[in-house]
Amino acid sequence: MTKPKKQIQTKSTKAGGRPKGGVGGVTSIVEKPTVVEEELVVFAFRLTPKERDLIHKAAGPAKASKYVRTLAVAAANGDEALVLQLLGGPVPAGDAA
Repeated sequence: MTKPKKQIQTKSTKAGGRPKGGVGGVTSIVEKPTVVEEELVVFAFRLTPKERDLIHKAAGPAKASKYVRTLAVAAANGDEALVLQLLGGPVPAGDAA
């Protein structure tokens, strides 16, 4: 003789109307930290497929957008050391991190 299969309840309460949870139906509540996101805008430009491939090759897998953004902001801020670092060149003396 085989044993009857147990039924899996998919509702939010257990049999008898008790809420799911730990001992005695008590659940723990974990608050997620609030993440403050800065306001972002889109800045787009057109590339040839060859230019796009060069950027992907320089940045590495899945990092092209971050690479281009970091490079553009560093250049706009006049951060020569960061620009040279991103381009793989030597960092000027006195700016080494």
